[in-house]
Amino acid sequence: MPIDATLPYDDQNIFARILRGEIPAKRVYEDDFAIAFHDINPQAPTHLLVIPRGRYVSWDDFSARASDAEIAGFVRAVGAVARAAGLVVPGYRLLANTGPDSHQEVPHLHVHLFAGRKLGPMLAGRDG
Repeated sequence: MPIDATLPYDDQNIFARILRGEIPAKRVYEDDFAIAFHDINPQAPTHLLVIPRGRYVSWDDFSARASDAEIAGFVRAVGAVARAAGLVVPGYRLLANTGPDSHQEVPHLHVHLFAGRKLGPMLAGRDG
C-alpha cells in the first residue's frame, strides 16, 4: 500500500499507460528501472520526464517501498538522461511534485528535467 494516502496509485494514469505501450511517447531513454520521454506540454526548450517502471505515487512512496536496486537504478537513469541530452555543462533543473499542494497531476512518481534556457528563480511567486 502506498505511503502517500492523498494520491492512491491508479493503474489507468497516463504514465502507467505509457509504460504498458498503450499511449505513444517520444522515448529518449529506457532501461530495467526507468524510461524517459519528452513532455507533451513542454515548459522549457528541453522538458523531459523520467519515470520509474514500478507503481510508485511519489518520492515518499518510492523511498519507503522501492528496493535499493530500484532506487539506485532510477537515480542513475535521471543522470544518464541529462548526460545523453548534453545538459550537464549548460545546466538543468530537476523537479518532482508530491501531493496536491505541489500540483502533482499524475499519481506516478516522475521527475521533470528542464533545460535549454536560463530558468530563473526556483519559485515564481510566494504566498504571503
